[in-house]
Amino acid sequence: MKIESTGKPVAPSATAEARPRSPANPASTVASGSEKVELSSLSSSLQKAETAIAQAPVVDTQRVAEIKQAIANGEFKIDAGRIADGLISSVREMLAGQR
Repeated sequence: MKIESTGKPVAPSATAEARPRSPANPASTVASGSEKVELSSLSSSLQKAETAIAQAPVVDTQRVAEIKQAIANGEFKIDAGRIADGLISSVREMLAGQR
């Protein structure tokens, strides 16, 4: 089990999207009155995936309701060893990432 620090997806900033990009080869750029931009199918697929992720619920409300009911019925069992193992694993990952 890994503890996440935030449940909100990170969206790209508006300022990053608004900056104009310089062309790869400025010498071959032709100035015209109408410019056309074409995006690849991968780009549109990524945009659809981002939209789906943004709309996905952060919390599984059905699972939360099941756990609440189990606690209310006195049926919820806590495995302290499993929790401890998960915490130790998370700390090890965090420490390994700091090196």
